[in-house]
Amino acid sequence: MVAVFVFYIHLVAASAIFTKRWQEAGTGEAFLAVGFMALIFGVGWSVATVFLKFFFDKEGLSVWFDRDQMSLALLTVLESIFYYAYIKWERKKIRTQH
Repeated sequence: MVAVFVFYIHLVAASAIFTKRWQEAGTGEAFLAVGFMALIFGVGWSVATVFLKFFFDKEGLSVWFDRDQMSLALLTVLESIFYYAYIKWERKKIRTQH
């Protein structure tokens, strides 16, 4: 269930990023933004899984929250921090230009 929720969040975020970049810079930029997000997701999930292998067995904490689910949850938290900081920095950059 955690995995479904995390993938749904990423699908909604990818749609929002695609739409925003498409309106601001065009189709090519929109696909690049979604590709960058997919790259961050893929690499981040792999790194989170390797990191959690040191601390948890494959079974994880329970049946519904195994190591893969935990790595997705960790990835989502880290991504939200990254994207929040990036958006905040981008807005600050736009305000200083005007």
